[in-house]
Amino acid sequence: MGFLSWLRVQWDRAAAGAAFVAGLVALVLGWMGISDALYVVEQLPYLISGGLVGLFLLGLGAVLWISADLRDEWRELRALRELHAERLPHLAEHR
Repeated sequence: MGFLSWLRVQWDRAAAGAAFVAGLVALVLGWMGISDALYVVEQLPYLISGGLVGLFLLGLGAVLWISADLRDEWRELRALRELHAERLPHLAEHR
């Protein structure tokens, strides 16, 4: 499986990874900006842009990763249900 076909199938995991990386970069850049500022007034823009945006992106990455895991679980359950429907057709009527 090539990278593009993997990206097409696992788009949510790829987006989660990109959000994690972007969140970490935002936090590091915010920290670097705050470390050079002497006054609190100079630190606030870095705290807002780096800290809050970084935390938002990390949270978005976590939600996308959990969504991908749940999608995989539902796919496995659907395959298991279809397997049981083939082996036990009389149980498929009662769904």
